Amino acid sequence: MKKIEIYDTTLRDGAQGEGVSFSLQDKLAITQRLDEIGVDFIEGGYPLSNEKDAEYFRRVQELDLKQIKVCAFGMTRRKGMEAKDDPGMQALLNSGAPVVTIVGKTHDFHVTDVLRVSLEENLSMIADSIGLMVAEGREAIYDAEHFFDGWKANPDYAAQTIQAAAKAGARMVVLCDTNGGSLPEEVAELVKAAIDALSEYNVPVGIHTHNDGELAVANALAAVDAGALQIQGTINGFGERCGNADLISCVANLALKKKGYEVLGGDGLDHLTELSRFVYDTANVNRRNNQAFVGQSAFAHKGGMHVHAVNRAASSYEHISPELVGNERRVLVSELSGRSNIMALTTKMNIEQDREVMDKILARVVELENKGFQFEAAEASFELLVRKILGTFTSHFETLKYHVEIEDFVDRQDMELTTEATIKLNVNGSQKHEVGEGDGPIDALSAALRKALDVAFPNLKRMKLVDYKVRVVNSEAGTAARTRVQIECSDEHDVWGTIGVSENIIQASWNALVDAVEYKLHKDESAAKASTNKEVAATN
Repeated sequence: MKKIEIYDTTLRDGAQGEGVSFSLQDKLAITQRLDEIGVDFIEGGYPLSNEKDAEYFRRVQELDLKQIKVCAFGMTRRKGMEAKDDPGMQALLNSGAPVVTIVGKTHDFHVTDVLRVSLEENLSMIADSIGLMVAEGREAIYDAEHFFDGWKANPDYAAQTIQAAAKAGARMVVLCDTNGGSLPEEVAELVKAAIDALSEYNVPVGIHTHNDGELAVANALAAVDAGALQIQGTINGFGERCGNADLISCVANLALKKKGYEVLGGDGLDHLTELSRFVYDTANVNRRNNQAFVGQSAFAHKGGMHVHAVNRAASSYEHISPELVGNERRVLVSELSGRSNIMALTTKMNIEQDREVMDKILARVVELENKGFQFEAAEASFELLVRKILGTFTSHFETLKYHVEIEDFVDRQDMELTTEATIKLNVNGSQKHEVGEGDGPIDALSAALRKALDVAFPNLKRMKLVDYKVRVVNSEAGTAARTRVQIECSDEHDVWGTIGVSENIIQASWNALVDAVEYKLHKDESAAKASTNKEVAATN
């Protein structure tokens, strides 16, 4: 098994992506998580660029890291200056990082027209910078910026740049597809050329790809097949422009699809989904549902024919078992569904043999989706719908009326808005009349609903709202358009989604909120009943 090093640059290259920002604590938390999963290197940032990165290198030394190596990133020394006197070089050394990654110019055009130094001076800048780090006892990695474009333009000079780094003591030369426009066959060919150019120095090569041609992962894998021993990339493909190679996909493909490679110490694959979502949440970036391997839709099946086949043989429409990467299979229900979808989603209700019921459920789903409902992310509302068709649904409360009032104190300087909701419910045969205040109408309604129900159903105190989404269904109707509201709630055990649709956004929200509460109560009752039955069986 050939070990392929995984070098993560989420905290530096990934943070250059639009909408991505990490606090110091975020960076430390991601470092800890990557160490736990078995990543080999993490690039913490450029210590000279800002105080947060400088502080990161001080604080990361306090973490109890088991095997990951922390890298400081920087550029070659400035022109006309000795490396030991360069502020950037000093910042890298002062960071205390055991590994230093130096990026330098490979493309002669960038040397003469962008950096504006002679070709000879650029070679000296590379050699001096790597040499200083090695002399100071640091492990040095050289990133050859614009390597592929540079080699195609002037292969002799490109070879000289990476040889200068190797001669100076670099442990690894990483070939960068900085513009992200190379093709896999080009990458494979030029990786082999670079390996040949470095053969007398016994220095291996790595690969660093960008996704401007939607080929970053493919290019990284092509480089590994051509002999590269390290992949640089980011979790979830975060990065400037179109992003970097997604390490999640790189690792999964190397470990599960290709033969003869070892990554993450041969372990950690079943935590990839968890890691991906952790980084999304930490960066406060929306998850990409169709992300390969770990996306919520990666193993989601909607077409009835697909679900029918998957129920018989999962491999018929799944390239791997989702559990291998910590993901799970999902069956969606929509107007495209067939009985197979309904059967898969209602297995615990033991109704798969009742074709008449199945047809009723499917017909009702089609009818509601025609009105703007969408049950793909509202499994809880779907389960309640099935219970109602089966006649097993019992409402825990009845809505008698509700009223929402928003006061805008325009005479106040702060333009304060006050929202108040009044609800009247029938709960266990008695009327409950409560008032709640909130930041908006839904928050106020939720507060009033909790007041009315918390005494009768104290388990609702453990339920919380996670997400609230609104979408106009038929925009051509203008202000009279139907609105779809989707709510996501959670407790200490589960996360569930509900939906409401109405021309009135308050009504749609209320319906989704009521479904969320009813599902929680039914779920807890079913769990309690199952626990009781288990205890009785154990006693007998």
